[in-house]
Amino acid sequence: MIKKNTIIVVDDHSIFREGIKSLIKLKDTAEVVAEASNGQEFLDLLPNYQPDLVIMDIDMPVMNGIEASKIALEKYPELNILALTMFGDETYYQQMIQTGVKGFVLKTSKFTELEKAIYEIANGGNYFSNDLLRKIIFKYQPNKDEVKVVFSEREKEVLEFTCKGMTNEEIANQLNLSVGTVKGYRSKLLEKTTCKNTASLIIYAIKNNLVQL
Repeated sequence: MIKKNTIIVVDDHSIFREGIKSLIKLKDTAEVVAEASNGQEFLDLLPNYQPDLVIMDIDMPVMNGIEASKIALEKYPELNILALTMFGDETYYQQMIQTGVKGFVLKTSKFTELEKAIYEIANGGNYFSNDLLRKIIFKYQPNKDEVKVVFSEREKEVLEFTCKGMTNEEIANQLNLSVGTVKGYRSKLLEKTTCKNTASLIIYAIKNNLVQL
């Protein structure tokens, strides 16, 4: 029997949390093991769980999703966080990316998109709603004075596959490399671009026309 991905849902609207839980259960997408109504409540319960994914609202009372994600990822760097957002949250996108979340999905998206995001992120990938990605790219244009980074052909291949949401294992199989070698290329890409994480690396690649959206 295949183990279901486990999820913690964090949102200050109980009706929204119930809606997500009901849809996840109905579609048999994953298993919601806990829920919280704000960032502090989430941090209090997190030590009792090891979720495959956290679905995190951004704008919440007591403690918002940005601060909660930052604290959680400092303690649990491997934690996978998917941010839920509205179109009015553009000012928070870059902060969440720098914090280390693995993706964004609009609250108004269809459940099929949330399902895809859950699968991709819980399995080591990243997921960004195209509409949100365009907004991020439009808002944060590359610095014209920035030194142009030169990549090897292999680095370009790893970067392209990374932007497609492929895991280290999938990239290794695709390029006939070891997983350790792929991890080395990813680390080099982060170092060259001064990006803090894979999410910011994807944004960098698209902003600088290294891959197409």
